[in-house]
Amino acid sequence: MVVSLRSWVANEGGTHLVLVLWIGANTWLFLRTFLLYYTGQQYHYLYRMLGLGLCISRASAAVLNLNCSLVLLPMCRNVLTFVRGANVASSRKARRLLDKSKNFHAACGVSICIFSVVHVSAHLVNVSNFSVSFSEDFPALNLARYRGEDPKQIILTTIPGVTGVLLVLILLLMFSSSAHSVRASNYEIFWYTHNLFIVFYVILMVHMVGGVLKYQTNIAAHPPGCLRANQSGAGRRDEEMEWSEGEERRCREEAHFQANDPQTWLWVSGPLCVYCAERFYRFIRSCDPATVVAVVGHPCDVIELRMLKKNFAARPGQYILLNCPGVSSFESHPFTLTTCPTENKKTFGIHLRVVGDWTERFTQLLLPESRTDVAILPLVQQRRYPKLYVDGPFGSPSEEVFNYDVSLCVAGGIGVTPFACVLHALLDGWPGFRLQRLYFVWVCRELQSFYWFAELLCAVHHKLWHENRPDYFNLKLYVSQTADLQGMSEEKYRPLTSRLLIGRPRWQLLFDEIGMTNRHKRVGVFCCGPKGISRTLRRLCNSSRSSKTIFEFNKESFS
Repeated sequence: MVVSLRSWVANEGGTHLVLVLWIGANTWLFLRTFLLYYTGQQYHYLYRMLGLGLCISRASAAVLNLNCSLVLLPMCRNVLTFVRGANVASSRKARRLLDKSKNFHAACGVSICIFSVVHVSAHLVNVSNFSVSFSEDFPALNLARYRGEDPKQIILTTIPGVTGVLLVLILLLMFSSSAHSVRASNYEIFWYTHNLFIVFYVILMVHMVGGVLKYQTNIAAHPPGCLRANQSGAGRRDEEMEWSEGEERRCREEAHFQANDPQTWLWVSGPLCVYCAERFYRFIRSCDPATVVAVVGHPCDVIELRMLKKNFAARPGQYILLNCPGVSSFESHPFTLTTCPTENKKTFGIHLRVVGDWTERFTQLLLPESRTDVAILPLVQQRRYPKLYVDGPFGSPSEEVFNYDVSLCVAGGIGVTPFACVLHALLDGWPGFRLQRLYFVWVCRELQSFYWFAELLCAVHHKLWHENRPDYFNLKLYVSQTADLQGMSEEKYRPLTSRLLIGRPRWQLLFDEIGMTNRHKRVGVFCCGPKGISRTLRRLCNSSRSSKTIFEFNKESFS
């Protein structure tokens, strides 16, 4: 598959530009700090004692400060939603970059782990050198209390040492629990360990307290390498022979040293304040519980939840964080809105699939006596529901569906939820649409999964048909399991049965068809589903097209 430069720039150019700038900033900061400690006169005696371990430890610390400040910003969901919705990011390219915020968060997290290893390794060398190279001439520089002191004792009896051990342990827990296998099998472990970042930042602020590394404050009165009163020129050490031959320069006073001022708080205080302010705002906004209007059981272990909340407004494509104290007081899980409030209908809804411990316990509270896996038609339960708190809404890539002339929405299984809200917006006649044609592809394993939104799809089809716009909505349904294909034979579902296909989509042919029909246009491709489908669509969007159609790839991902 040949990659088109124009298509690659449209899809990957902005991301790679940010990546290059970020790597450049890290590299510049590392080299600048390394050279400062390597050549700086104020660190001459400290460098003589510790060697390159000093330079590497401080350079890696500078990079850690940068990334510990940046890693928080992509998690400021309200800030990102405001930037997107208030037209601060006026261009579509800028808004699409905001959709990659989760990837940037992950990149900063990986860099923190890598440079933490470098930082810790360099400091282990430094601790050893503090013990081995104990300075009798400059006692103020020593961290060890005597020559040959056990490095482990130095680490466990100093503030930087103890806090450093704690930071490494917390970081190890957060990094290991962030693996996809852990998040997929037990999301609760990921959620709780990741929230240790609060403890991490508190300890990080204390880490530099203690004044381990010191610099010389009186270079003018005591130039590094000068002769002290009790020292002769012949007795100078080789490493102090820095003056020209025959030159005798005497020290006017003894070297004075002072501990470096902590710098970490200067880096992280700003982003930390922004993040804390946002979390406080989100706490206030989500204090009022949402009212559960109805719970609908759908086939294949899917629950539809319809809610009502005062002053709640959302746009198609956005998502919320749902908290149920009856399941867990602290856990909040993201769910895409499948219906948004309108002027005539104030309720909003989500669809969730029962997968994992949290959703299983949540479903038991909602439908304690029903079995949703055997229900073909929705079953509305009237009962007293558990208390729910809704945080949001937050922006997502699916909001851009209406900002293209042509959009292709590809859903895999329950990944249809972001696009269900788009279909509801078409049905409800939301104003301000730029969209002129919508291609909709939904891939499911079981035929019964289409019942989740079968009535919605038929309603959209009938609405556009009566408006004499049959070409506006191009629908294709794919089912991989061939059993019970006659299950959707009802007359009201006839528009769906005529568009039902067996097997998997032939993506290349689909893209060629869309490209030939929409020459010289930009087509927004939106995907929410398995990684295999996402990777295929991304490769196709970056490949060359004879029709000169540009496909811009957008993947749904909760930040």
